[in-house]
Amino acid sequence: MKYRLLFPTHSLEDKFHKVLVKLPRKIQDAIMDTTANLAENPYPQGKNIFKKLTPPLKLMQYTAQYRLRIGDYRILYDVDEAKKTVWVFVLRKRGEDTYK
Repeated sequence: MKYRLLFPTHSLEDKFHKVLVKLPRKIQDAIMDTTANLAENPYPQGKNIFKKLTPPLKLMQYTAQYRLRIGDYRILYDVDEAKKTVWVFVLRKRGEDTYK
């Protein structure tokens, strides 16, 4: 693994998993595989899968610089190159409040 994959707080990790367990198994597997792959490549290539957020999105005291699309769901995260860490903040269904 090139990068460590972490959540900044236990609370954010719990919220991520609460959203995840409510989804169909096929989508859960896709999200878990894609999230795990961020440790190998935090900047995946592909049409409309990975996007740098402009402007970056504030989530509590954290700032999400990137989003990853998996079907109708988005993972908002940031990459700390100095510490080789991918910070996962939230898993949200695409909708009005996804980027708020």
